[in-house]
Amino acid sequence: MSTEEDKFKHSKRLHQDENAIKKQTKIAKAHGLTEKDKAINEPHRMAKHHAMDCGKPGCMLCGNPRKIFKERTAQENRMFQDTEKITDKHSNGLPRDIE
Repeated sequence: MSTEEDKFKHSKRLHQDENAIKKQTKIAKAHGLTEKDKAINEPHRMAKHHAMDCGKPGCMLCGNPRKIFKERTAQENRMFQDTEKITDKHSNGLPRDIE
């Protein structure tokens, strides 16, 4: 039913998960999280989540920077740019009428 290749892939997946859990637990301990925290107390929660991710959308580290800092994206900057500015340029940066 299962071949040697399937067994190898399964063991590799398990090994990668265990490594991820160890790394996130190590990060949590390095940042001073104690034994009562979920990252240390339930280490398998860290298989798909980061130790330092608090999950709050308003957090400076975890939230969306566009919404937190109220900055425009590159697409929005292009849309709202000044239309009087010359944008038709050669590859050398000079406008087309000056050569």
